[in-house]
Amino acid sequence: MGEFALQDGQTILFIGDSITDCGRRGAEAPLGNGYVKLVSEMTTIRYPERSIRFINKGIGGNRITDLKDRWQDDVIVHKPDWLSIKIGINDMHSDLRGGDDPVTPERYEQLYDEILSETKQTLGCPVLLISPFYISKDQGRDTHRSRVLDFLPQYIDVVCRMSEKYGTRLVKTHDLFQHHLAHRDADTFCPEPVHPHHTGHMVIATAVMDALTG
Repeated sequence: MGEFALQDGQTILFIGDSITDCGRRGAEAPLGNGYVKLVSEMTTIRYPERSIRFINKGIGGNRITDLKDRWQDDVIVHKPDWLSIKIGINDMHSDLRGGDDPVTPERYEQLYDEILSETKQTLGCPVLLISPFYISKDQGRDTHRSRVLDFLPQYIDVVCRMSEKYGTRLVKTHDLFQHHLAHRDADTFCPEPVHPHHTGHMVIATAVMDALTG
């Protein structure tokens, strides 16, 4: 196993949608009860000699457009040593369902590129990107879930391109969950395809820890 990237005295900031939020603005403040809290707990257990600050800036329902609007206040001013971004499922749904302000894959890529460029210029910190995912086996049928599984790879591909362009670390959560679904039912990880329960968040948190190691 390689060296864990987070060093004593550093700060890592997580930003994203409801999967990152997980109640961090309410009863589960300040880290929520999802993968962010699990990463903090695993870090504490594995590296007791390191004092690392964790910040959760997830907001439920957010899209890349919302992250762009609040990037200065919720990311830049905190000057994190590490940054993790997980966004995309609400963007994809906005385009799939139609409406007045859809975030198409092209718009998603443009705005993702802009916030990563701004981050590189102003912070220069290492970044971890977490791809959007959808925990379902419902493929090849004329259903909403099947259409999501057909449409989502366009957004995942954007994240992969951004990771390559900016040299970030990357967690391919959709691929990871699809691997698990070859052996387990979706209920093992989530009550519905978008929002994981504890076991699903454990999958994400373990993958984040792996991505930060080596």
